[in-house]
Amino acid sequence: MTDDTQDTPLIQEPRLWQDERWTARVIKNEDDDGWAVAMFKAGESEPALVGPWTMGRDKKNPKPLDGSAFITLVKTASEFVRRSEQQLHAQLNQSVTVNGQDGRVTVLLRIVPDEDNPYAVLSAQGDGGDTLAEFKVDAGFKLNRQTAQAWVDADLAKPGSGRR
Repeated sequence: MTDDTQDTPLIQEPRLWQDERWTARVIKNEDDDGWAVAMFKAGESEPALVGPWTMGRDKKNPKPLDGSAFITLVKTASEFVRRSEQQLHAQLNQSVTVNGQDGRVTVLLRIVPDEDNPYAVLSAQGDGGDTLAEFKVDAGFKLNRQTAQAWVDADLAKPGSGRR
């Protein structure tokens, strides 16, 4: 087998620099007369991060990209992507621990952001991690300490069923 990445030479030019995972492209800043650098993750059509770029000595053209600048840009873009993924995970996955009759119960809400039919999965786990109940609920279901405790107090009946 051959490694395709070995066949494709990596570009390292004053306005375009890349490695196997990232591409930095110096672009004209649309907001002013300056320059910006866009960081693209391999395989992505939209930049993961766009930031200002330094003017060169002539005060008209951008400073050329180089290896050390590229390394710094990759670190910054990677951290930005990591934090964005963590934030999205936190928005889509929530948990609250409350007291049940037989001990602590962790109530979890996992939102599935389907474009056509978003929904959420509400579940409860006992102290040992065993699943006590699981139901599909509306994506707008609000999980907080009060709703979690009310669900546990209702013996984990299907939310909205009216069973007490």
